[in-house]
Amino acid sequence: MGTDVKLRADSAIDRLVKENKVVAFIKGSRSAPLCGFSQRVVGILENQGVDYESVDVLDEGYNSGLRETLKKYSNWPTFPQIFVNGELLGGFDILSSMQEKGELSSLSKK
Repeated sequence: MGTDVKLRADSAIDRLVKENKVVAFIKGSRSAPLCGFSQRVVGILENQGVDYESVDVLDEGYNSGLRETLKKYSNWPTFPQIFVNGELLGGFDILSSMQEKGELSSLSKK
């Protein structure tokens, strides 16, 4: 499975979302999500067997300014944010809806 990622530069966002099939920008880490929506996103991705990278948007030590930079990059004001194949998929509500409709199988590691 993927790992938790730490970012140091604005250009890293673009590189990260384009070099990885699925990236979840969450509050906290995948092993310790710090909000209910991030916890649910991690749960969905893990239960579906998705290989994904996660980035803690609250870790100012490693990812200083990431939250504001990412909001501008994605034009999406809230977290978590899930990117698939370099494009913003959305947040928890969209991921949850896709799970209910059985539309996440394309993200599953085969």
